[in-house]
Amino acid sequence: MNREDRKVAIAVGREIPSIRRAVDAIVDRMGNGGRLMYVGAGTSGRLAVLDAAECPPTFGVSRNLVQALIAGGRQALTGAVEGAEDSVGNGVRDLRAKKVGRDDIVVGIAASGTTPYVLSALAFARKRGATTVAITSNRGTPIARLAQIVIATEVGPEIIAGSTRMKAGTSQKLVLNMLSTATFVRLGHVYENWMIDVALTNQKLRDRGLRILAEASGKDLSASRRALRQSGHSLRVALVMLKCGLNAKNARARLDLTKGNLRRALGE
Repeated sequence: MNREDRKVAIAVGREIPSIRRAVDAIVDRMGNGGRLMYVGAGTSGRLAVLDAAECPPTFGVSRNLVQALIAGGRQALTGAVEGAEDSVGNGVRDLRAKKVGRDDIVVGIAASGTTPYVLSALAFARKRGATTVAITSNRGTPIARLAQIVIATEVGPEIIAGSTRMKAGTSQKLVLNMLSTATFVRLGHVYENWMIDVALTNQKLRDRGLRILAEASGKDLSASRRALRQSGHSLRVALVMLKCGLNAKNARARLDLTKGNLRRALGE
């Protein structure tokens, strides 16, 4: 298994140009108020739900910005829903309920490239004018013909024939990581390599946020804790305070002037 898994990163690496095109498209659509929407079934759907769920706490963005649809709905997250992936009508129904439109980008995920639920959703998305992306393990399949951008991580046969939760699933996870992370880096939700917009929703994350602020600002923990408290627990505001020698009110005003662009607010 380990020998076969080594092939996954190489296969993903071959698709970097397509992944870059997809990120460019996502950033462009989000700049127009659009959303990133994943559609998958089985393992593909669960990986999509996982990536979407991680975006709000990691990057401090709305839950509506990245969404995932899985064939069979919530029940399919923890168990197989037999026949759900074969439903053409449900793919259209689920995407229609999200009011998908031309400002959105829809990413269909199917290792086989033939999953009816995903194919019907992508076809519907195209009719609505949305940008379409396919993540698959086989370039010569129907999903590749439906999508405007194709990311085909051709990882080869699985060590257990047909078990696409293995190499195919691992490649999907790597690609999804890249799509969401690169997008939010481009949109300014990361400073250097720090999660500057991390949601401070529990003690672990509050401690992490404090360490991020201290490292990013070059100040000690005491100064960072004080700035974080005065900023109303906004890492962005606190960082501008510490690096520019401003109080909370003036730091917020500077961020407002730059429309939230942290680097410009810092004069970098």
